[in-house]
Amino acid sequence: MLISLAALAPPLLLAAAMIALIRPGRRPAGFPLLAERATLAALALIGLGVVQLVLQGPVSATLGGGAFTLTLRFDLLGAVIALTVGFIGWVVVRYARSYLDGEAREGAFHGLLLATLSGVLVLVMAGSLALLVAAFAVVGLGVWRLLMFYPERAAARRAAAKFALVWGAADLVLVLAAALLWFAYGTAEIAAINRAAAAGPMPLGALAATGLLVLAALLKTASFPVHGWLSEVMEAPTPVSALLHAGIINAGGVLLIRFADLMQASPGAMTALVMLGGLTALFGGLVMLTQAAVKTALAWSTVAQMGFMLLQCGLGLWALALLHIVAHSFYKAHAFLGSGTAVRGVQAVRRPGPVAVPGIGAVMRAFAIALAIYAAVAGGFWAIFGPKPVQAVALGAILIFGVAYLVAQGLADAAPRALTRRTTLAAAVATLAYFAFHRLAEALTAGALPVLPPPGPLEGALLVLVIISFGAVAVAQALFPHWAHHPAAAGLRVHLANGLYLNAALDRLIGGFRAAKPH
Repeated sequence: MLISLAALAPPLLLAAAMIALIRPGRRPAGFPLLAERATLAALALIGLGVVQLVLQGPVSATLGGGAFTLTLRFDLLGAVIALTVGFIGWVVVRYARSYLDGEAREGAFHGLLLATLSGVLVLVMAGSLALLVAAFAVVGLGVWRLLMFYPERAAARRAAAKFALVWGAADLVLVLAAALLWFAYGTAEIAAINRAAAAGPMPLGALAATGLLVLAALLKTASFPVHGWLSEVMEAPTPVSALLHAGIINAGGVLLIRFADLMQASPGAMTALVMLGGLTALFGGLVMLTQAAVKTALAWSTVAQMGFMLLQCGLGLWALALLHIVAHSFYKAHAFLGSGTAVRGVQAVRRPGPVAVPGIGAVMRAFAIALAIYAAVAGGFWAIFGPKPVQAVALGAILIFGVAYLVAQGLADAAPRALTRRTTLAAAVATLAYFAFHRLAEALTAGALPVLPPPGPLEGALLVLVIISFGAVAVAQALFPHWAHHPAAAGLRVHLANGLYLNAALDRLIGGFRAAKPH
């Protein structure tokens, strides 16, 4: 039986984590350095596994049989996500060496961090239903323990309780989905289930399982309306926030991409992802704009980004969803670990003068310029590589709305010409980057992810709705300074700043405000 070298990374990290039991307290000799070297060695093993993948193709190792088959499969999806997790894990552990230095339970923290990373790597390489479910449960337990690193903090206990409730509910849903898939297809191998789903009509049990997988992904990614716990994890040490926002929160997206063929065979599941993902992206983005604390704003940014990733999955843009996960992971890890430096940098900068506020005419011109640049770049790529799917074109239009907001700042009457040139150039560069990275992602995942079918009437209507919704929000954001002082706008800002009080409702549901004190 051939085993991928990448499969040796999780046990290596777990072995290093066990050593933490020897010295769980303050300054545990050389263990923090050992933890960093273990993550670096794990990253090297994953890299060797990628080389092995290129030379030999996907590698699987199986233990047991029947419904409880345990299979580790290192394929393209596993390689991309494992490399991302391995690198970010090494950076986070290296950062934690100095961040946790002198803490009373420093050794225990490093051990928990390594054990959780080990579970995440197993999760992304899981090739069977039983191992996937078990890995999700182990990762959830590890994150819960990390969130409870400061058990004396009531807010930390509340965040951990809500995480356990949401993640545990998703695990139960995932168990039920796995059982239905086993009975529907008679196999526990995820690759075999995808092949069967792509080959013919889906059994009723499998159709029900797709709905449960959507629900599990929504819960795992902190989607609307169970998003509140994600904004409270800052009570845990910063390395935990970075690992959670940059890696573990993507698990729901990995789940959907792993079952891409199965999901694409269910129009209802894809529609639900588009609607709920789009709603979450818009909601998270609006709330993010009202937050004053940098880490809280980053948390709401994660909510919005996860919603957008679910939208990509619902549109069948699996390659772009995978690219989004990787890009968001690196960006958010850097944002959290560098948040303190960023705050000090902003405080040191003084504004040179009044803020340029674009008028309605400037906003309209900005959107026209951004869409014209998008059409020109899209036409050039189509002439070279052929036309792109309608879904990808629509998604690009949504992305260009964000660039149009920047262009509008450059077109304001008070804006210097240099700003106008820079923002227009940014629109062109962003459009080029979108098409270039999309082309690269498609080339790398060719044959590994399902082919995107042309949209039907329902998909077309959803695309129009999504474009109109995101466009309206972008225009409203650009014009916000003109109506920000209206009493209705001030009231709306307060409600949005509190996340429409959905998190407070969840607090009452679980008794979060009356969280018991640790013994």
